[in-house]
Amino acid sequence: MNGLYIAIIGASLAVALACLGSGKGVGLVGEAAAGVISEDPSKFSSCLILQILPGTQGLYGLVIWFYALFTLGVIGGTPAELTVAQGIGYCFACLPMAIGGYFTAIAQGRCAAAGVSLVAKRPEEMSKGIIMAIMVEFYAILCLLASFLMLLFIK
Repeated sequence: MNGLYIAIIGASLAVALACLGSGKGVGLVGEAAAGVISEDPSKFSSCLILQILPGTQGLYGLVIWFYALFTLGVIGGTPAELTVAQGIGYCFACLPMAIGGYFTAIAQGRCAAAGVSLVAKRPEEMSKGIIMAIMVEFYAILCLLASFLMLLFIK
């Protein structure tokens, strides 16, 4: 197996797992929001803001996917010839975003769903629900940074 294929698998995992987690997280919040909105449609925008938050991990995974494929020459260039060891290096560099993105998106979805419950009872406290969900975002950003820096320094 060519090292390039292994690297592409890693990049694909970064976007696929991060998007799976985001889909799950956004879905969790959407379920909670639907109940609140059915009782009080005026809370739609507050619920929507909370629902958007777990979707960012999918975007971060897409950034890592794009950067990896660009670096490899698959997008906008001539594909690199990699050894198996180099391909494994690229694959492992994408794993923080893949695994971290998956789990942080689901955790953030749970926090945001709790924020939706807060909005249902005390709409004026929405900002506290957002802050709690954003705390999880910090760890998704660390995963993005780890994968990006590893991809940047692969020789």
